[in-house]
Amino acid sequence: MTQDSLDLWDSQMRKELREEVRKALADLGDESSLPPVAGPVVELEDLCLKFGDHTVLQGVSLDLQRGETLSVLGGSGAGKSTILRLILGLSLPDSGQVRVEGHDIAHAPLTQVLALRRNMGMVFQEAALFDSLSVYDNVGFYLHEHTGLPEEEIRRRVRESLELVDLEPNQVMDLLPAELSGGMKKRVGIARAVVHRPRILLYDEPTSGLDPITTRTINDLISKLQTELDVSSIVVTHDIRSAFRISNRVALLFEGVLVFVGGPEEMVASEDEYVREFLR
Repeated sequence: MTQDSLDLWDSQMRKELREEVRKALADLGDESSLPPVAGPVVELEDLCLKFGDHTVLQGVSLDLQRGETLSVLGGSGAGKSTILRLILGLSLPDSGQVRVEGHDIAHAPLTQVLALRRNMGMVFQEAALFDSLSVYDNVGFYLHEHTGLPEEEIRRRVRESLELVDLEPNQVMDLLPAELSGGMKKRVGIARAVVHRPRILLYDEPTSGLDPITTRTINDLISKLQTELDVSSIVVTHDIRSAFRISNRVALLFEGVLVFVGGPEEMVASEDEYVREFLR
């Protein structure tokens, strides 16, 4: 098979997958079909995952309670971001369970996975905005692609989301990402994540690359959203000070193993050798 044939096959497969996703979303309708349930919002039970000979996660059990902010700490390669991929259903564990609002997302049919994702918002590292789209089109992207809402309603929701992250809609909606500061990009990324009013927010290194003043602003915003939107949040970060500032609980990973879960004060008081070394 030539490279051109492989590229054509790959393009066709991607097209078919997009059509499958669009059809599944159309079948769901404009709103999520899965109501909230009692108990933990997210449950990870005895998760194990390997990439080749490399163990990424080993026996990880963790939960996110409704209305709390949980920060996941650890060094590079500890498996922090992999946890987010598992919760989103983008990766599958070798063993163990990933339950989102009571549903096993790792073994759910596509329509149910998509319905569960409608209840989640993802804030990517470095914001991951579309360079060629305006702030308005970036924030409204999900609503344009996956709902049948009229443009007037989408514009209202975009404006509301920008105001929620302390940005003036009239000043920023027509700007391109290249015209924004680092802190503004982060806030636009958060606005995009909350525009459909999810019940769960996932953050991947939300303060990475920011100066101390902007870092504090983003931390305050994460706390504000927890209160005003009543969301449950998981924050993957290496920033201990930020984690302690925004979190109800913190979890610490070391080489794919969960070595601590508890409140910030409990972590400071821990006698565990790795915890003490990490804090130093």
